[in-house]
Amino acid sequence: MKYGIDLTIHEEGLKHAVEVAKKRNIVIPTFKQMKDPETHTPAAVKEKLKKTGLWDVDSANLFRITWKNEPVKSGGLFGGVNYIELPSALTGVDARIVAIVGKWFPTGAHKVGASFGCLAPRLVTGQFDPLHQKAVWPSTGNYCRGGAYNAQLLGCESIAILPEGMSRERFDWLETVAGEIIATPGTESNVKEIYDKVWELRNTRDNIVVFNQFDEMGNHLWHYEVTGHAMEEALRELMRPGDRFAGVTVTSGSAGTTACGDYLKTIFPGSKVAVGEALQCPTLLENGFGAHRIEGIGDKHVPWVHNVKNTDMVMAIDDEDSMGFIRLCNEPAGKKYLRSLGLKDEFIDQLPLMGISGAANVIMAAKMAKYYELTSKDVILTVFTDSMEMYGSRLKEMEEEHGPYTDMDAAADHARHVLGVRTDGLLELTYAERRRVHNLKYYTWVEQQGKTSEELNAQWYDAEEYWGGIHATADKIDERIEEFNRLTGLL
Repeated sequence: MKYGIDLTIHEEGLKHAVEVAKKRNIVIPTFKQMKDPETHTPAAVKEKLKKTGLWDVDSANLFRITWKNEPVKSGGLFGGVNYIELPSALTGVDARIVAIVGKWFPTGAHKVGASFGCLAPRLVTGQFDPLHQKAVWPSTGNYCRGGAYNAQLLGCESIAILPEGMSRERFDWLETVAGEIIATPGTESNVKEIYDKVWELRNTRDNIVVFNQFDEMGNHLWHYEVTGHAMEEALRELMRPGDRFAGVTVTSGSAGTTACGDYLKTIFPGSKVAVGEALQCPTLLENGFGAHRIEGIGDKHVPWVHNVKNTDMVMAIDDEDSMGFIRLCNEPAGKKYLRSLGLKDEFIDQLPLMGISGAANVIMAAKMAKYYELTSKDVILTVFTDSMEMYGSRLKEMEEEHGPYTDMDAAADHARHVLGVRTDGLLELTYAERRRVHNLKYYTWVEQQGKTSEELNAQWYDAEEYWGGIHATADKIDERIEEFNRLTGLL
């Protein structure tokens, strides 16, 4: 394949990967199994999962890389897609806003899926040799956590790279799974510093393979196949007669999750894809730069895996809105205030499922609803990429900075940061504006990272063939995984 995901077999690496899998009793799941785990997961794996914790470093948890895990910390099997609908009393809009929930993945974030989509194809083709190479996971947060975790489960050594300003919870947990951790200068917006460290490793170490989420098409493909199908299934379950699917809102980050919108457009051609970023760093909106606090979003560039031609809208979300929203939903005074709106404890108790970027995604959905004047018959989908389990330290930092959270703070935060959200910082993209955003890829990827302008043009001018070719590799990867499992003899 000229572009896309290379599935060329490397015999020596494949031999070593099979040896490691045999020794460590590793069975690798297919995309089909991740989309429908209840039907396709082997019975022996299910029995093992009944005795396995969700975050345990156990290869059986590879089969929990799905949106359909039973929402328990240990021993759970599979059910329907985990999602939550946010009532209008909270969001301030009539449109139905529904978020699928990433908390119930191993590591507590859906990035474990994206990193699997990058590593597994290399492993089952022998392009990554677990006996002689280390997997490098450059990231602004959850991706390197997912990558290091998957590497452990798949018998591979790993190096995690992330900015030093990320939450303490991320570093503490990484120390339990990553062979090496490298902290780079800055925070969310300092992606170039991560790239610089990657180039330094490439120039000084011979035994590394870099899995860069921003240009690895396995990231895009996993979300297209697994997240996209999960969203479709959730819609089929929750939509009432006469309801319309309006679109999906996701913050950019690595842009992998945007691929779910590509998939949904094949089912609902009139639906929209809105991609968000921090107002403090409005790269897509106005070629801007800056630092912000919406953890999980790296910016100042357009990811290579972003199919910009399929993006209908870009939005800038003030990080103050995200931070105020999570404080409202997690402080005792905030919960008391939400009860005064008539919200039930059963719902309020689920709000910690929403992390900082999840809060930004909901704010985006409210902006979309207001811009398109959506009604109670319209459904907007979004994603809770992770939960507040990763951000307890941020709540403590806000209390230290602003003081104890009061009833008045809760009412003010709801009014300002949620109900008061407007349609500013939003741009519905014309053809020329899409092309303008796409062309920004040149400066990062062609000038700095060794991509070709030929492939950049193929993403735009031959978009259907380029992206369609990537999507078509899912079945081929499944065939390679099935053959790999056959070679191990473990099934």
